[in-house]
Amino acid sequence: LPPPATRERPPGCKTVFVGGLPENATEQLIMEVFGQCGDITAIRKSKKNFCHIRFAEEPTVDKALFLSGYRIRLGSSTDKKDTGRLHVDFAQARDDLYEWECRQRMLAREERHRRKMEEDRLRPPSPPPIVHYSEHECSQLGDKIKDDGKFPDAVRVLLTWLERGEVNRRNANNFYSMIQSSNSHIRRLIGEKSQHEKEMEEAKDKFKTALAGIVAQFEQIVSVFQAASKQKAWDHFSKAQRKNLDMWRKQAEEIRNMHNEQLMGIRREEEMEMSDDDMEDVPDSKDSEDSGVSQAEALKEENDSLRCQLDAYRNEVELLKQEQGKNQPVRSEEDSTHSQQLSFLQQALQGMQKQLLKMRDELKQREVELEKTLQDKQQLKSQVQNLKEGLQKLQSTHTMKLEMSKSGDGGSEESNNQTTEARLSAVVSCSQEKRGPTEKNPASPIHSEREALLVGIISTFLHVHPFGASIEYICSYLQRLDTKINPSEVEALLSRLPCTFRQELTGVGASLEKRWNFCGFEGIKST
Repeated sequence: LPPPATRERPPGCKTVFVGGLPENATEQLIMEVFGQCGDITAIRKSKKNFCHIRFAEEPTVDKALFLSGYRIRLGSSTDKKDTGRLHVDFAQARDDLYEWECRQRMLAREERHRRKMEEDRLRPPSPPPIVHYSEHECSQLGDKIKDDGKFPDAVRVLLTWLERGEVNRRNANNFYSMIQSSNSHIRRLIGEKSQHEKEMEEAKDKFKTALAGIVAQFEQIVSVFQAASKQKAWDHFSKAQRKNLDMWRKQAEEIRNMHNEQLMGIRREEEMEMSDDDMEDVPDSKDSEDSGVSQAEALKEENDSLRCQLDAYRNEVELLKQEQGKNQPVRSEEDSTHSQQLSFLQQALQGMQKQLLKMRDELKQREVELEKTLQDKQQLKSQVQNLKEGLQKLQSTHTMKLEMSKSGDGGSEESNNQTTEARLSAVVSCSQEKRGPTEKNPASPIHSEREALLVGIISTFLHVHPFGASIEYICSYLQRLDTKINPSEVEALLSRLPCTFRQELTGVGASLEKRWNFCGFEGIKST
């Protein structure tokens, strides 16, 4: 028979349900039939024709399922109580589920333990603990900071002490000397960086020369293949040899082109670096007052920084002198090194003093230039004020003469007008010559031909609407012509022309609305 349908297998299932047993079947018979599948731990037989069998292992359940569908008969009896058809299926037992959950928890514990061991193995070692501050540790740390090999660890300890707040008035000098010693390593680090850069440049040059040699050899190999492909030698080779020669020649040419491109890329990078350096060397020349003020401020800042460095060098020299006075019975080599350091520091002090003097001279020159420019500004302002006063006086005298000469002849009025106009034009021309390029013509409110077209279209539209129109209504009409028109742009254009367009408020309360009217016929009279 085909295999009967079974229920879904429960997790950790070791128990099966057996139905269709003969009524006269016993536990011994069940043990005899199903014991062939595997070890049985328990049999729970019901008064009806079924039982539950619990095996010791899970795989034996699959073997027991193969017995489902078989007919069973006790001996040679044909009685109904001695015959039946077996039906074997999975059974859900609490013992199986409990054992499966215990096994899963154990596997999870093992997995967590394994993951933790792996994380502990991969975790970087924790840094050594930082010692607490004391006079003895401070003196040792000062010696370590001066040593190039122990400097990184010593700086970490100094940083921790500063963050902990170990500095006070009593030990401030010790901390200052340690900070000063750490600052002295800057020159060494800059020197190391320049040395590494030099080594890198040398390696680049070496690689470039080697690559050029390799490319030359590739050129020779390609020339050999080209010479072999000529008819004098080509005719003497066989067909297979010609095929190999052609393939080798193509490979050699591809490799040569690749290396040529690499060499050209290196040269292009060098040319770009050279061009960048040239661009950086070109100074920006600006003679405005703002640049002069910014340069003066920069010079002041540099002056302050140089002063701070000078004070630091002086303190370092004093500390070295004190150490020399305390440690007189020290070896001669240490004395020689201290003397060399003193000489280097004195030279540095002299250089810093020269730089300070130069910076002071430059500051004085900048201040003098600023004073001159301020004086010129004041003179120009006074001249402009005098010209304005002269214009006002001329206008007042002109109006007085016109009032006095109302009863006079027409010819005299014309002559007076001509003379006053000539004077006014002369004064205006003089004022324009003195003011020079500072005065400009007033800017037009219409900046482009497109805005002029918009003004014309809006004027015709509003002329048709004598009670005005809102900005949304105007824009809806304009957007039929051009969809790119923006309401904010149109409103800004209308507000720039107050003599042509006027904004009015209409309505009361919630129906209050802003409307634009065309007032060009009235505005032409006022302008």
